[in-house]
Amino acid sequence: MTDASATAARRPGEQALAALGLGAPDLSPADASPHTFPGGGRWRTEIPSCEGPEALAVVLKEASRLDVPIHRISQGSGVWMLTDSEITEMVEATAERDIELCLFTGPRGTWDIGGSTRTDSRGAGLRARGHDAVAGCVEDAVRATELGVKCLLVADEGVLWTLHRARAAGILPADTTLKVSALIGPVNPAAYAVYERLGADSVNVPSDLTLDHLTEIRRVSACPMDMYIEAPDDLGGYVRMYEVAELIRRGAPLYLKFGLSKAPGIYPYGHHMRELTLATAKERVRRGRLALDLLARHGADGEMAPLGSRLPGALRRFETYS
Repeated sequence: MTDASATAARRPGEQALAALGLGAPDLSPADASPHTFPGGGRWRTEIPSCEGPEALAVVLKEASRLDVPIHRISQGSGVWMLTDSEITEMVEATAERDIELCLFTGPRGTWDIGGSTRTDSRGAGLRARGHDAVAGCVEDAVRATELGVKCLLVADEGVLWTLHRARAAGILPADTTLKVSALIGPVNPAAYAVYERLGADSVNVPSDLTLDHLTEIRRVSACPMDMYIEAPDDLGGYVRMYEVAELIRRGAPLYLKFGLSKAPGIYPYGHHMRELTLATAKERVRRGRLALDLLARHGADGEMAPLGSRLPGALRRFETYS
């Protein structure tokens, strides 16, 4: 969906700096993304790293206390780290509030025996190594969707294409949406378009992309974009709070992800990390409140997508690219 009327919000410090003769150049309307989410709105919110029902309960309680609207909850350890009852509990809790739940699929390279991921080059990174790893991701996808999960998070191009084909073949429900992880996020418009054509319904880009990079991507694709406004340290630790209105102007439709820098990693989660996980879950919601306050001050809060709106899970270009 497009909306050519997209306008710029007020920039941080704009009036004070202009009064001091330090005003910034005017923004170019050509830089603005013309796109919106299906159903309207230019941005949505996501709380990531919600590792199980207990963390989810903390997030929902804190979101209610701080009045933080949530469109999507995502988990990072993987479907395999949750019991059927835990998945069901998360599905029911999010469905009750009309929040999208996204669970990560299957084995990944950093938890595998391959040594290349521990070299300076990082080898194939988080990708699924070999047939068995792909099979594990498919097993997770089938299990999760049978339990009512509508969104799956993937970190491998082959897994993405396989799940897309499974969706088209009716092995997975047609309304399943596929989200590309920041762990393999594209860094140029051609790569972004490739992920879309492999079946992605939203794509997480690295948090160090420039504003111009976002504009370049939006010139070739309207596929929803996810970005950590504050990234975990293992993804760079970037904090881009003051750019949030401009990130939306350039990158819409955009999921604002509220990660947490300076916090230890929690994947794969277990109860030995319970206190840390619950504390960081709560703080991610607070970071969301800070970002939303900035949006309100800069006049971009009115561009939020309606709560309860979801991606349609369309089978993107399957006939052309199969």
